[in-house]
Amino acid sequence: MSNQHSDRAVVLGGSVAGMMAAAALAQRYTSVTVVERDILPQDTGGAHRRGVPQGRHVHGLQPQGRRIVEELLPGFTERVLTAGGHQGDILGNTRWYLNGLPLRQAHTGLAALSASRPLLEGSIRDLTLALPNVTLLDGHDVVGVCANDGGGRVTGARVTSLHGGGSRVMPADLVVDATGRGSRAPRWLADLGLPGPAEEEVRIDLAYTSRVFDVPDELFDGDIVVVTARFPGQHRSAVMQRLEGGRALVTLAGVHGERAPADLAGFTAYAESLPVSATADVVRAATPVGDAVAFRYPTYVRRRYERLATVPEGLLVLGDAACAFNPVYGQGMSVAAMCAGALRTSVEPAAFFAAQAALLDAPWTLAVRADVEGPSEPMRRLQLAAVHDAELAEAFIRVTSLVDPPSALFAPWIAERLSAPAPTSV
Repeated sequence: MSNQHSDRAVVLGGSVAGMMAAAALAQRYTSVTVVERDILPQDTGGAHRRGVPQGRHVHGLQPQGRRIVEELLPGFTERVLTAGGHQGDILGNTRWYLNGLPLRQAHTGLAALSASRPLLEGSIRDLTLALPNVTLLDGHDVVGVCANDGGGRVTGARVTSLHGGGSRVMPADLVVDATGRGSRAPRWLADLGLPGPAEEEVRIDLAYTSRVFDVPDELFDGDIVVVTARFPGQHRSAVMQRLEGGRALVTLAGVHGERAPADLAGFTAYAESLPVSATADVVRAATPVGDAVAFRYPTYVRRRYERLATVPEGLLVLGDAACAFNPVYGQGMSVAAMCAGALRTSVEPAAFFAAQAALLDAPWTLAVRADVEGPSEPMRRLQLAAVHDAELAEAFIRVTSLVDPPSALFAPWIAERLSAPAPTSV
C-alpha cells in the first residue's frame, strides 16, 4: 500500500457508512479499527440489527453508490448476486410511477442492486473486514474523544465495553464518527471548547409500514423495483423491491399524519388507495411472511460541519451523523458510499467537509423539494413528458440516481423538448 501515510485510524460505527469509511481509509492507514455497539452477525446475510431500526424497510444501492462500493471492495456485486440479490437497470428494470403515470422504461446502462439490508450490509462488512489492516471491536460504546492540550487535534477515542470489559483509550491519528443520527460529535466539540455545527431540520412526519411477501417472479414482470411516488395532493406512496429467496418487500409510506396499518386487511386497503394499482396487485396476489413492521421518521437533519470556522484535526463526521434524510428514496447507502469515497482524496477536515457538502447538496435538495415543496412546474412538465420520452426519462433518473447533478436537467435540449405542449396531467 504505497499510498499509506499514517499509522492508525479509528472508525466509530460499524454500519454501511462506517464500513465504507474503513474500506477507504485502509488505503491510507496502516491500521483501521471499527468500533460498534452491536455484536455484529458472523454470516453475510445475518439477522436484522437493533442498531439499524430502518433495516426492515426498503433498501437499494443506486448506480453511483454501487460503483463506489465496487471500486473500494471488488467483488461486492457478485457476492450480493450469488447470495440471491437482484441487479437491474435503474430505468429499464425499475417501474417509476410519478404523478400517477409510469415513466417510459429504457435501458440506461446504469446498474442498481435490490436486496435486503442484512445482505447488502453483510456483504460490505465481510469484504471490509477481510482487508488485512482492518479489525473490528464490536460490543463497545464510544464515550468520547481525546485531544491534545490545546484541543486542536483529536488523538484518539475513549471506548467502553458493554459486556463488562471496562474502558480504554484507543490512540488514533484519525477518528471518524459514523454513528448515525444519534451522533455525539457536537457534544464532543463542546467538551473541547469548540462550537458545534449549525443544524438544519425539516419536519416531514414520515411514517412507513413494511411487509415481506412470497412473490412469484411473474408479478414483477422482469422488474426489480416498483416505485409509486407522491405528488401534489397525494400524501401516500409505496416502494416494492425483490429480495433474495423469492421474496419481495413492500413498504407503504405516508406523510403529514398518514399511517399505513400493520394488519393485513388495513395494509391491503392502504395499497389499494394509491393512484396506481401496481402495489395492490402484488399485495393481493402474494403470500405474507411474518408480521408488518412500522417506523417513523419525523425530521430530516443536516449538520453543517463545512461551515465551522474551527474543527480539530483528526476528527471527521460522515453518513447519517452528518446528514439524514428520507430513507424511502433509497439514497442513504449510496450517499454514505460517496462520502466515504471522498476520504480517498483528503482526510483534512476543511477539505473533506467541503467535499462531503458538495456530495450532499443534490440528494438533500431533491429529497426536501419532493417531500416539502413538491416539484416545480418545469420539473412536473419534465416528469409528465418523460412518460412518453425515454431520453427525458433517462435524464431525470440519472439525476435522482445521483449520477448527474440537478443542473443537467437545465440542458438546452431538455428545454427545447419541454417547449412543446405538456402532456395531459392526472
